[in-house]
Amino acid sequence: MSSIASARSTSGSPLSGLLLLCLAATWLVWGSTYLAIKFALLSFPPFFQMGTRFLVAGAVLMAWMRWRGSPWPAARQWRNALVVGTLMLGGGMGGTAYAELTVGSGLVVAFIAIVPLMIAALNLLYGVKPSRLELAGIVVGLGGVLMLTQGAGFQASPAGLAAIAIACIAWSTGSVLSQRSLPLAPGATGFASEMICGGLVLMALSLLDGEAPQWPPQPAAVAAWVYLVVFGSLIAFNAYMVLLARASAGLASSYTFVNPVIAMLLGVVVLGEVVTPFEWIAAGVVLVGVVLMLRGSKTS
Repeated sequence: MSSIASARSTSGSPLSGLLLLCLAATWLVWGSTYLAIKFALLSFPPFFQMGTRFLVAGAVLMAWMRWRGSPWPAARQWRNALVVGTLMLGGGMGGTAYAELTVGSGLVVAFIAIVPLMIAALNLLYGVKPSRLELAGIVVGLGGVLMLTQGAGFQASPAGLAAIAIACIAWSTGSVLSQRSLPLAPGATGFASEMICGGLVLMALSLLDGEAPQWPPQPAAVAAWVYLVVFGSLIAFNAYMVLLARASAGLASSYTFVNPVIAMLLGVVVLGEVVTPFEWIAAGVVLVGVVLMLRGSKTS
């Protein structure tokens, strides 16, 4: 990852082609993973599914970077990768996976949509303030997501609520620390080390929870798992880390608003679900929020 100095943003710079591609990856690909995870769960339990997917993606990416001549991360960089990977992947994604067992999907989405506000609040500790337009976009986007989840399942157990709350805090904290205090190895090597460390933590959680994958796995589950490895981990997760390094944290986390809309559209196209006029209006409100964030974002 680039140094913190090079990652600092300046106001008024237009979004580069790379950042637009990264935004598209986090919006579209992560939006589609909601559906892919459902299919993968047919044979692979949540912690095992996420742990193996990040371990494989991290190992492939690390092997590729080493083949291209990138140096092995230093001990301090591995330590940072372990801390950030534990927070973002172990706590963030692991906590979300555990919560989804007992928490309604509507409540999970509503909790995750608070992440941009949490990241903005944590960044205040470093003296980094969002622009007025960006803050307005965060508020409007959050309102749109809450509208979108009206009538969705909001049942929850105390343990599930605690898990999703911890997941949001861990993901937000890991995102800010990787951006401000705990630099990883340069470029994709750092992202690979984080995925490897986070994947190991998730596998430890899988063992503690006594998970056991179905064998032989169903073909649909295998196809979904491969999609999650290639697109969800190698492409979208790396895109998110690039955004954290080169864009404002609010813009990087804008996927939390867009993903429910993408998931809704895929439900219509793939599963034949029916969308109400109110839900279309809510999707429009989310879009307004994202446009405000794009207009008010500070990029390098």
